[in-house]
Amino acid sequence: MSQDSAEQKLLYNEDEMRRAISRMAHEMLERNGGAGDLVLVGLRTRGAPLARRLARRIEELETVAVPVAELDITSHRDDLPRYPSPAPHEPLPVEVEGRVVVLVDDVLFTGRTARAALEALLDSGRPRKAQLAVLVDRGHRELPIRADYVGKNVPTALNESIAVRLTEVDGYDGVLLRREPERAE
Repeated sequence: MSQDSAEQKLLYNEDEMRRAISRMAHEMLERNGGAGDLVLVGLRTRGAPLARRLARRIEELETVAVPVAELDITSHRDDLPRYPSPAPHEPLPVEVEGRVVVLVDDVLFTGRTARAALEALLDSGRPRKAQLAVLVDRGHRELPIRADYVGKNVPTALNESIAVRLTEVDGYDGVLLRREPERAE
């Protein structure tokens, strides 16, 4: 683990993460009347493997292959320096026009990433409906954004952070709560 000075607490192990993903897949199917119109769009970096996991679980439940795409929102972020001409956004390799698109991310915090994702998604077409799925909602919203599907709500303090670890990216599955030590002045 990279932050030596931070206290860490395991919130989700591999089995708990698998169950949360399964529950979220069930909720998506129930809310949308099946998988026929669904497209899952995972945000780079950890949202993409989560989207693929959700799609596999949905396929197990419905025997319908749900299209999955990966979205890089870098050029749409409002917390990075603005450049005169942002890099052109690659269109998604799946059709989103008129479909139910579920944006998938690991953690929902201020809502700024979700806002950028919506903006980037609209560059690829106009979905009939856009929804948001996150593994962890930690609160502290700065924008009026709420997830439709949440694996776990974890109220956090501002000196805490959530670290999602996925086998596809990090070599193991887990969700960690990190608390930075108070700084003496």
